[in-house]
Amino acid sequence: MSTSRGAGDAACTADLGAQYITLEAERAQPHRSFYEELLSHGILQQLTARIEGMVVKKGSCNYVAPQGISSVVKYYLKQSGADVFYEQHVTRISLRDGKWEVSRKTGPPELFDIVILTMPVPQILHLQGDIVNIINESQKQQLESVSYSSRYALGLFYEAGTRIDVPWAAQYITDNPCIRFISIDNKKRNIESPEIGSSVVVHTTVTFGSKYLDSDLTEVQQLILSHLERILPSLPKPSSIKCQKWRYSQKVAWQDLCKREGRISQQCHAPDPGCDHGAALSCARAPRQISHEKYTA
Repeated sequence: MSTSRGAGDAACTADLGAQYITLEAERAQPHRSFYEELLSHGILQQLTARIEGMVVKKGSCNYVAPQGISSVVKYYLKQSGADVFYEQHVTRISLRDGKWEVSRKTGPPELFDIVILTMPVPQILHLQGDIVNIINESQKQQLESVSYSSRYALGLFYEAGTRIDVPWAAQYITDNPCIRFISIDNKKRNIESPEIGSSVVVHTTVTFGSKYLDSDLTEVQQLILSHLERILPSLPKPSSIKCQKWRYSQKVAWQDLCKREGRISQQCHAPDPGCDHGAALSCARAPRQISHEKYTA
């Protein structure tokens, strides 16, 4: 759930990760209270913009976050009253006198009563310390069976008043080897304003993401832009661009593990319509201190 800002205008934002959240009919009842709360506070709104090529499941409902998809996470962190610390690269988790000692790349280790891990599975398996011993062989095999697709996202930010003349708010692309999804992000989130610049989001195909996963980011950006120009030749030149690599973009082999562990998840848009992104709207009493590690691809 990543929301980025334009280099020259902090009010110009774009969601480079999840594009919208889908509540499926069979999951509506257990999750209803979460959605009602987020809707009542304006964190979520129903998606009403035109999305070409979107697969709509019967009984499902799609939502967008007007303030950016990251506002969902920020809302729950604010509600928890937790102190959040960013850029803490965790390397080791060990048990010390009934508490968990968390070590980082920089700074002294700290003790916690509870540690909750939300990063991609491969990064959990790379952690050192006693956490290695509490994951038994069967659990480790299950975790190792979880795989991810990779892709790139491109955010194009424009100055206020720039016109992007397309009839849709977002579109799935089916005939391009590089680009899978294009969104006029402020239009999709229903926050168009003459005082704030527009933003365009581009998601690549999984095949493209895998092929260029370890390529130079600048070269990848130019490749994506060249394909985008063929699809939208009249697109104006942006004032700034951000290229984001998602090494762990979308889980592609995880349903069996989730069933075994009894986890509840919901659909959250990644560039392929109808695919589970695995983002869960869950609620728990948060500890006072939260260390949020921002992982780089």
